[in-house]
Amino acid sequence: MTHRADRTLDVRSLARVEGEGAMHVRVRGDTVEDVRLDIYEPPRFFEALLRGRRHTEPPDITARICGICPVAYQMSACAAIEDACAVTVDQAVADLRRLLYCGEWIESHTLHIYLLHAPDFLGYPSALEMAKDRRDLVERGLAMKKAGNEIVELLGGRAIHPINVRVGGFYRTPSPGELAPLRAKLRVSLDQALETVRWVAGFDFPDFHHDHELLALVSPGRYAIGSGSIATTAGRTFDVQRFEDHIVEEQVPHSTALHARLAGGGRYAVGPAARYTLNRQWLSPLALEAADAAGLGAECRNPYRSIVVRAVETVYALDEAIRLIDRYEPPARSFVDVPPRQAVGYGATEAPRGILFHRYGLDADGLITSARIVPPTSQNQASIEDDLRRFVAGRLDLDDEHLTWQCEQAIRNYDPCISCSTHYLDLTVERR
Repeated sequence: MTHRADRTLDVRSLARVEGEGAMHVRVRGDTVEDVRLDIYEPPRFFEALLRGRRHTEPPDITARICGICPVAYQMSACAAIEDACAVTVDQAVADLRRLLYCGEWIESHTLHIYLLHAPDFLGYPSALEMAKDRRDLVERGLAMKKAGNEIVELLGGRAIHPINVRVGGFYRTPSPGELAPLRAKLRVSLDQALETVRWVAGFDFPDFHHDHELLALVSPGRYAIGSGSIATTAGRTFDVQRFEDHIVEEQVPHSTALHARLAGGGRYAVGPAARYTLNRQWLSPLALEAADAAGLGAECRNPYRSIVVRAVETVYALDEAIRLIDRYEPPARSFVDVPPRQAVGYGATEAPRGILFHRYGLDADGLITSARIVPPTSQNQASIEDDLRRFVAGRLDLDDEHLTWQCEQAIRNYDPCISCSTHYLDLTVERR
């Protein structure tokens, strides 16, 4: 079919993303003139809320930013405060933090794969509709998600907004006996995760590739989760402390979230595909074997195949969690003291959706004088808009319904977490 002039397409709700946003597309003839991912949700001012609070409070406050990835906010906050106070936690505590983070990766990735993204590839409008035909798939996904939740609940005190995390470590650490029953459940979930990789690798992926510079933490010797330096596919490397020298945030008229770009110009993308591309060699042997069997090469440049990368990372997180439990010995102390000092601290960890940066300024009494938080989705906005621009340009012959559905899927490739609250998107396409 040929496209129609003066054409407007409105979508009143986009399910399966977190937050409120809108997309506006303007087409003149065969040219896509403008694409805007409008994020209109009111700012929540967490950075302002942190100013004047004690340096021990950010893990509890920032965890409320997100109900899906609160551990990421807690770990980045702890890293930044501990950096400011020149404190290093014991290795056993660092291992427990990594185990906790594995739990969050498992539950978040599984939620995205089974309930948010797979319905797109299988032609279902929602996971509920998919469950009518494939109840077994949804039940498998929920079982895997539960395993991740149980890790977070055991170490964090509860599955959502954990309360056992503190600056310097944990309020309480588990005994080996408490971790032992969890291992058996993770072993079952690991088999399910391997099957998940095989399942999603068989999806029909559009032939679409991007050239965004990819950015992620790198920690030579192991797959980066909670620490590392920052690297890009173009060869840039820099310490977390220099994040703001290399990343520039700008306000754009159509979004209440800032857009991020590389200093000197250029968009970039964070997330599972970036992590995989920059850290592939440090996957566990089991996860690397799964990646190879799924056809993932040295890098992932097709955003639609990010679902396969998430499945491979789920295998890795389960495998790593079992390894950490097997070698676990209770730490001599559950936390180290973090006395305040006047300084600026920086922290970055790999949230399920990509690198999450925190920076705090402290005075001599430990009161927070400044705070900055750069979440993954704001860093990906420019790349999402560019993907949509090129995606729509190649599909102008589609009718309204199919173009809308495929644009929604293109957005969900990034698993955007706009605010982790309501689910709403208006999509407007103008054709002239």
